[in-house]
Formats: sequence, structure tokens, C-alpha cells
Amino acid sequence: MRPTGKLHLGHLVGALDNWVKLQEQYDCFFMVADWHALMSEYENPQNLKENIIDNLADWIACGISPEKSAIFVQSQVKEHLELFMIFSLLTPLGWLERCPTYKEQLREVKGRDLSTYGFLGYPALQAADILLYKAQVVPVGEDQLPHVELTREIARRFNSLYKEKIFPEPDALLTKQPRLLGLDGRKMSKSYNNFIALSEDPKDIRKKIQGMFTDPLRVKRTDPGHPEKCNVHSYYEVFAPERAKQIAPACRKAEIGCTDCKKELSEILVQTLNPIQEKRKELLSNKDKLFGILEQGKEKALAIAEKTVAEAKKVLHLL
Repeated sequence: MRPTGKLHLGHLVGALDNWVKLQEQYDCFFMVADWHALMSEYENPQNLKENIIDNLADWIACGISPEKSAIFVQSQVKEHLELFMIFSLLTPLGWLERCPTYKEQLREVKGRDLSTYGFLGYPALQAADILLYKAQVVPVGEDQLPHVELTREIARRFNSLYKEKIFPEPDALLTKQPRLLGLDGRKMSKSYNNFIALSEDPKDIRKKIQGMFTDPLRVKRTDPGHPEKCNVHSYYEVFAPERAKQIAPACRKAEIGCTDCKKELSEILVQTLNPIQEKRKELLSNKDKLFGILEQGKEKALAIAEKTVAEAKKVLHLL
């Protein structure tokens, strides 16, 4: 995950909840992707260190365990860049330029110059991130499938060129992500400022929820609602699915108004985030412990990363 700012509800339901479950089935490597963050934020890196620790506190507060998994910072394991360099030598430009998310970012992201060598090459760095640990599966949403396929292509090309099967071809582990749009109905994004942070103050949660985009067809309190078209109701389906089943018919019969519905949702979110926020405060009160967790994770990562790069260098006849 890229440390580009505060983590929000989209990160919780789209990744972190799933990561916590994966720890029980797999040996997991959870990486703070600071090089990836710098590929878009290189002009303003001043908050990077703060974001790394802030995001780490959120991860652990949500249930990511340093005892079960390796938790580390990408730039602290130099082998990521070494393998990236190797892959850069053999990855055709056309493979990078056709990447859908690369084209989307160039089109959508405003106010930042992304026409750089590093940004074009970031899928090759992603491949290095994955193959450095000889990963068998990569948990992704559907939008990231092209990146996993590119990683497989790079692994095949390396193995074919040097007649050594060093790298596996990892499978995508598709994660079914709950539908959670931003507060304004658009994609949830830090650049749109349409999110609720995991560390959001309760009074700000209530204020933001009151301003949420709701059913556009329901003008008056007495108008029947259409919960299937209401963004507020989609949050109920994610955070209080049983209550959502009760609210939907009441909304259709105009037995509950949007204001009351939002008030109740606010309290549900405050209660959902409260244990995460309490744990987070405790963690941030002892940052030395957090740095210790990263050091421990780095050692776990290095134990594998160094061996993988040594194998690749041997094939390339590097000293």
C-alpha cells in the first residue's frame, strides 16, 4: 500500500479486512510501498515518513500481526531496486505503455507531472516486489489483474531468456470487494477529499455523513425512497447489513427520512472505528515499538530477498 496520506474506509473494506483473513492461510508479506508513493509524489515528499508510521499504526490497529506476517518498508530492502533494474533491462516498452492503470492515471491525475521514466516503469517495480519473494498468489481487485499478468509475462521472459526457472508465475487471488463509493458518489479518493479516514474524529464523521450524496429521486420527506440508488444505503450494506435489510423497506415506504438515516449511519461508523482508533492511539504513543516492528519485518524480508537477487545475478553472470 502506498503511503500517500491517511487511510480511509475504502482501504479498510477493500484491502485491510481481507489482509487480516489472509494471515490465517498464507505466509504474508505486507509492504509499505514508499518508492511507489514517490513515483507520483516526488515533488512533495515532506510527509512521507509521517505517512509511513501513520499507515503502519492503522494496519496493526486493524489486525495485521507482526508475529504472523512480515511488515516492512520497500525502500529499506534495496533488493527491490536491484531486481527492478534487472527487469527493466528485459521488459519491452510496449508492455508498460499498454498498462490500463498507467493510461488512466495519466488521464485522471491533475496537477502532477507523471510523464517520467519512473512512473512508466512502475509495473516493472511491482513485478519485482512480487517476484522477489517468489510469491505464489497476489491478492488483488479486478482492476489490478493486468499488473499480475504483466508480472507473469516478465517472469516467463526472464526464465525463457536465461533457461533457468528462477521465478514462479504467480496467480491473482481475486478479492471480492464490497461496493463503497466516496461520500459524493464518485470513486473514493484522497484527491477528491470524499472519504472518511480511519482516524477521523467522531464529530467530523457526523458532519461528513450529513453532507453525503443520497437518493436523487427523493426530494421531500414524504417521497418514497429508492435504497438501491442511494449511496448512504450502500454504506449500510457494508457496515450494518442486517440493519440495511430493515431500513430498505422503511425507506421505500417513506417511514424513515434521509436525515435520520444519516444520523444512524454516523453512529454505526463511529462505533465501527472506535476500537481501531483506540488501538491506534496506543501504538502511536510508542513509536519506537513501531520502528521495531519494521526492523523485524525487514529482517524477514531480507532473508528471502537476498537469496532471490543472488540467484538472478548468477544467471546474469554478475559478480
